[in-house]
Amino acid sequence: MEASRWPRLEAHGLFTHTPPDVARTQKVVLDADAIQRSIRRIAVAILEATSGIEDLTLIGIRRGGVGLSKRIAEEIANVEGRPPPVGTVDISLYRDDAATALPNPKIGPSDIPFDVSGRHVVLVDDVLHTGRTVRAAIECLQDHGRPARVWLAALCDRGGRELPIAPDFVGRILDLEPGGRLDVWVDAAGPDRVVLTEGE
Repeated sequence: MEASRWPRLEAHGLFTHTPPDVARTQKVVLDADAIQRSIRRIAVAILEATSGIEDLTLIGIRRGGVGLSKRIAEEIANVEGRPPPVGTVDISLYRDDAATALPNPKIGPSDIPFDVSGRHVVLVDDVLHTGRTVRAAIECLQDHGRPARVWLAALCDRGGRELPIAPDFVGRILDLEPGGRLDVWVDAAGPDRVVLTEGE
């Protein structure tokens, strides 16, 4: 299905990726209940690893990690009584080809309304694949300060790494073929779900 069929939904961030083409072979690998359990597990694991929310911050990688970071913060608040600060990084100017495409690749529309220096920062994304998105997010984060430690949380790890990057907290590990596509809907127009599309 063409992305242009969904301009209003995408403009409001209701899809983290292009809606799947129903003509292809698809299956739901995580439904709403499984996603919520994964988010809750990740939140608990973060608290155990960081010894509470003092100096803890969550930063979602736009687009897919933004909604997830807020959901994880809500689960942390259920345990600790208050959520950690949440921010957003936009890596569009930090990609591998940004230096040749733009005159100033170090300026991006990220939203981090707090100092990350000395804090434990958990980067959050929906799908971990090649690792290039995370690399760009770390580079962006370093332009905002020097955290005490950077952790990585991902709802799904689909393999296929091109860089030596691994998640510290993960909801589901999937061993997918290179041609498969993983689409994630969290806080979208409809039930939360992760859909695997094959045969592309």
